[in-house]
Amino acid sequence: MRTLTVGRLRIDAVVERAGPTRPTWLLPDASPEAVERHRAWLAPHFLDHKGRFLQSIHTFVVRASGLTVLVDTCVGNDKDRGGRAPFHMMRTTFLDDLRAAGVAPEAVDVVICTHLHIDHVGWNTRLDNGRWVPTFPRARHLFARREWEHWSSERDDDTRRIMADSVQPVLDAGLASLVEMDHRVSDEIWLEPTPGHTPGHASVRLASGGQDAVITGDLMHHPIQIAEPQWCSHFDVDLEIARKTRRAFCERYGDGAVVVLGTHFHDPTAGRIVRHGDAWRFEVPSR
Repeated sequence: MRTLTVGRLRIDAVVERAGPTRPTWLLPDASPEAVERHRAWLAPHFLDHKGRFLQSIHTFVVRASGLTVLVDTCVGNDKDRGGRAPFHMMRTTFLDDLRAAGVAPEAVDVVICTHLHIDHVGWNTRLDNGRWVPTFPRARHLFARREWEHWSSERDDDTRRIMADSVQPVLDAGLASLVEMDHRVSDEIWLEPTPGHTPGHASVRLASGGQDAVITGDLMHHPIQIAEPQWCSHFDVDLEIARKTRRAFCERYGDGAVVVLGTHFHDPTAGRIVRHGDAWRFEVPSR
């Protein structure tokens, strides 16, 4: 993604991993025939020649005057994910890439996690002499209280691992705040409740100098869900609320000037929602 300027804000994406995904692995309704109906506007950025979704796992770096914010922290290195692909014991150059983008871990002021799934909290911590320690030692980490209450009460092994290695150490270090789903970080950055994918899921609104943008989080995983908002992912907790949230999001931001930044949208990542008949499409600027 090219650097996006929104008034006084500067937004960059630092990619942990990107590439093709089998559509039905993510969206059970995304049969080859259903996906091909959208090839004309999805390809080449979001659909490859084999009919696979092109996706990305990245963090958004939002820089304001005197404030550096990370939105979601990807999967992380060295995380035991039960031996299952694709996120088990990853080794990537994410921290080096973050530094190359001009952000040292100790320079981060705020970390926002749109929700507490595996690929949004991983770099909250890093392994140091066998202990999980906060990666961003100065940062205030913002978790929606509703989100924390939901996942911290879950007892399955997968969730307990994620909480233990990527969330609890930040709380133990006194670096986390449990906030409401409409919490304001500043006059230019705030949370917008978008539940359904998870109970406490929040998107991130950006507004500065008369310009606006919104970071989706996982209310949608791929641009095809803009055209097909009824398509839920395998990972949505409440399917009906997730569908309502996506439709409302498209209605709210369709045909407007708000730039939409997809948390899993492949490069070029940023675009606008435009009306197409009775539904919508995602348009990216020409290069």
